[in-house]
Amino acid sequence: MLREFKEFAMKGNVLDMAIGIILGTAFGLIVGSLVSDILMPPIGLVLGRVDFANMFVNLTPDKYTGVSLADARKAGAAVIAYGQFINTVVNFLIVAFVIFLIVRQVNRLKKPAAVPAAPATKDCPYCTSTIAAKAVRCPQCTSDLRTA
Repeated sequence: MLREFKEFAMKGNVLDMAIGIILGTAFGLIVGSLVSDILMPPIGLVLGRVDFANMFVNLTPDKYTGVSLADARKAGAAVIAYGQFINTVVNFLIVAFVIFLIVRQVNRLKKPAAVPAAPATKDCPYCTSTIAAKAVRCPQCTSDLRTA
């Protein structure tokens, strides 16, 4: 069983998938930092000093009345953290766009499907001998192939 597992784990596609997952996770963290640390602060500033990370709706105002999402969660308040949802949507859009660009580029780099060459020979419809594809008269039976 251990040997079978080793063979399975060492197959090329399993290793490729594992590497892809690791790189995808790292890329997701980079995009998350880009959104929360670089993109959203200027957007929040332009929109009137809005901090998207702390935008939430408190569903239990009797438990917490402050303005910090982290404090509300510590207090056990039920909250809808729509600011973090906005950050996550922006993360997703950036990742989806980058993946689209990568797939688009890979598709451009792939060789186009080879167009099969036209056959060099054909069969005479009268005597069934093999003749050149461009022939207009059969050299075997002398039939006119333009009318056939």
